Amino acid sequence: MRIANAMRIGDNRYKICETRFLMGTYVSITALHESKDVAEHATALAFEEIDRLAAIFDRHKSNTPVSELNRTGRLTDVAPELFYVMKKAQIFNNCSNGAFDATVLPVVNMLRNHANPNGRVDLNKSDLGEALALVDSKGLQISNRKISFDKQGMAVTLDGIGKGFIVDSASEILSANGVANHLINAGGDIRAGGERSKGQPWIIAIEDPAKKGNYPAVIQLKDAAVATSGGYEVYFDAEKSHHHVVDPRTALSPTQSLSVSVTARTVMEADALSTSAFVMDSQSSINFVNAQNSNECLIVKSSGEKLNSKNWNGLVRV
Repeated sequence: MRIANAMRIGDNRYKICETRFLMGTYVSITALHESKDVAEHATALAFEEIDRLAAIFDRHKSNTPVSELNRTGRLTDVAPELFYVMKKAQIFNNCSNGAFDATVLPVVNMLRNHANPNGRVDLNKSDLGEALALVDSKGLQISNRKISFDKQGMAVTLDGIGKGFIVDSASEILSANGVANHLINAGGDIRAGGERSKGQPWIIAIEDPAKKGNYPAVIQLKDAAVATSGGYEVYFDAEKSHHHVVDPRTALSPTQSLSVSVTARTVMEADALSTSAFVMDSQSSINFVNAQNSNECLIVKSSGEKLNSKNWNGLVRV
């Protein structure tokens, strides 16, 4: 699916907007430039980059490098982009004390295999123990463009970091082709490049996970990113107590928060930090984000209460 339009806006620039369905979500690019041709060409190149990188990171298609790694337990001549993201995943695993872990896929697969949309998910200790034993970022060997697992049955998902990297890469393509002012939204992973107009940052609405069209916050960003993590998209049981975001340390899906939104320099960082913070309790999430470098967060709790990091309100549009 492809939806595109172009219009001239008030400051003698063209605004190009294009949306495609990629990476399992709608990806929208807004590009601003004095030349319509330049904006359209840069946008096309950005979408080509998204397609290229998705073919590396997609774990759902059998012919991708990530799928090969999960199937065979080893990968040689690793693409530099995959090598970089895997190394970053280990860094985020360390800084989050295990709250972020790319090797959590065996637990997610176990929950999916026990899914009961009309009732409860019944987990026995044996299945739980076996899956948790395979969650081990220290069992990832990454060196000399080679990746391997220490344990048979280990598998990785880069869902909490890969899409962010892809959006960042598309943003870099736009800037490199003369379109410094742009906005990319990939299912809530958002990169704001430059400004929407002279001296004016981009305006980003943080969507309410419990109610479409409701926005608990509207923030302003310039050359920055925001990502939101939440368990409100895919549930494995009727009670909605098990969902697709899992604490890799316990195999449990956190229920204390509906969503966590984090701002950062890059979408990859915002993506990984929001995933990490979402599986923590609320105060630990706040402390974790406050301890990072120039990151802010908004937590929407299950009760509807909103909590934020120390400087979040400085981003809020008034």
